[in-house]
Amino acid sequence: MIHVKTTEEIELMRDSALVVSRTLGMLASEIKPGANPLKLDKMAEEFIREQGAVPGFLGMYDFPNTLNWSPNAQVVHGIPNNEPLKEGDVISVDCGALKNGFYGDHAYTFAVGEVDEAVNKLLKVTKESLYVGIREFKLGNRVGDVAYAIQNYCESHGYGVVRELVGHGLGKDLHEDPQMPNYGKRGRGKKFVNGMVVAIEPMINMGTRRIKQLKDGWTILTADGKPSAHFEHDVALIDGKPELLSTFQYIYDALGVTSNEEEEFRAKKTA
Repeated sequence: MIHVKTTEEIELMRDSALVVSRTLGMLASEIKPGANPLKLDKMAEEFIREQGAVPGFLGMYDFPNTLNWSPNAQVVHGIPNNEPLKEGDVISVDCGALKNGFYGDHAYTFAVGEVDEAVNKLLKVTKESLYVGIREFKLGNRVGDVAYAIQNYCESHGYGVVRELVGHGLGKDLHEDPQMPNYGKRGRGKKFVNGMVVAIEPMINMGTRRIKQLKDGWTILTADGKPSAHFEHDVALIDGKPELLSTFQYIYDALGVTSNEEEEFRAKKTA
């Protein structure tokens, strides 16, 4: 069942999403060679609590940490450990927060120092595919329209699109209807209506789309050991168009990056 949100609820969700956005921004300047993942995880927990929220992932389904920390060939759901970051690593950092009864859920894949050119391209294309998908989250379209757009864009670059893990609706529960896969056919699936809020999150592999799971019951890896990338935004359908509730701007501010990629998905200010 899809839970359509009121204008007031969407604003509460924006607040939750921005807790996560600020947390990822705080981490951005700390993600560098030699950094300790468990230390960063603790920093994230404290930073979320300082914002009047609680970590959304910590303890959920017995997950032991605040962050899903997934380096290199790990796709998602990795567990932070004491292994220092190395030059050339890439790290998917997925973070959740619960505030005012609503969840924010947001992810970014960071490059650690200088990374291989082919890996940089994977990160670039995966992030671009996120916005390609978001553009299809509009009144009258269906889940399959978003899914097809992401799949077509990534596969046109020769990448593998993970099938077993999907985006999702978001609200008072971390995972609500509808499921938002990154592969599919146009015109299929649930129809979008104003007030829907979803987490769109391409999970894209440099090689095969196939995955495997570690014995820890959480960590998902690419089956061929090649790198994977993961980017996620929280998006509301308002007046027929997609509007971002989360932002990468805090990350870009920390890293000194200039970008206008989110501009078309922001509420237009009126005089």
